[in-house]
Amino acid sequence: MTERPAAQVLSGPPAAAALLDEASRRAARLPRPPHLALVRVGEDPASVSYVRGKAKKAAEVGLSSHVHALPEATPQAELLALVAALSADPAVDGILVQLPLPAHLDPEPVLRAVDPAKDVDGLHPANTGALWNGHEGLRPCTPAGIMALLAHHGVSVRGQRAVVVGRSALVGRPVAGLLLNADATVTLAHRATPDLGAVTREADVLIVAAGQAHLITPDMVRPGATVVDVGINRVPTGDGRERLTGDVHPDVAQVAGALTPVPGGVGPMTVAQLLMNTVIAAERQHALMPEGPGEHVR
Repeated sequence: MTERPAAQVLSGPPAAAALLDEASRRAARLPRPPHLALVRVGEDPASVSYVRGKAKKAAEVGLSSHVHALPEATPQAELLALVAALSADPAVDGILVQLPLPAHLDPEPVLRAVDPAKDVDGLHPANTGALWNGHEGLRPCTPAGIMALLAHHGVSVRGQRAVVVGRSALVGRPVAGLLLNADATVTLAHRATPDLGAVTREADVLIVAAGQAHLITPDMVRPGATVVDVGINRVPTGDGRERLTGDVHPDVAQVAGALTPVPGGVGPMTVAQLLMNTVIAAERQHALMPEGPGEHVR
């Protein structure tokens, strides 16, 4: 029996580069560089690194940014006041509040305080509602990045049976909405779904964002399916070190028709989509400004 060839690799870096190139071209057509406000509370090393990386990538694309670094003990009222001020500032096009916040801060009121038109994370209820109603709005970065990744590699979801494993507000739920808007037939499953394999084997396009290493095994995948692995898990290697692995077992590559790697798949798309969202927000803001001389002067 002839062994099935390994799956096509849906690599993230070239797709992210294409998205960043588009963001750069569109930003250059605006009267001024789009401005991204990055809000970070505390000195969590991961958050510091993530925010620094986003600011650096923004500069590479031709966007301006500013990191608003607040002390760990910042009160809720002070954080809300900063977000309100940024939302009211016409020089700010996009606002990102880096999560997680310190334990004493409630993220929900903070995210709701962001002007929906500047909500480049796509997490405000107004943008969530717009997504599920098929209306214009800013989309969550990882789900929108997944759709851009599939499009870059020529994978159409129109008319396809799509299964999403994972129901988080950050990935699972919004990517299901985007798939529906793209004319896929969508099933939303999760780790508590009875006989999960019976559901995932129905998928032409399988997106896994459950947060459990190797949850999806080869016997749970339809031969030739497109599989997008959103999971990032750290597992011990046995020598005191750790390695990154996804929610999909590596052997799925022998069954799937196409598969995203971990790392190097969906990850690069998230920051690229964040910057594209900032450009989109800036484009919409300029389009709403009154016509006439000096219309773009800040």
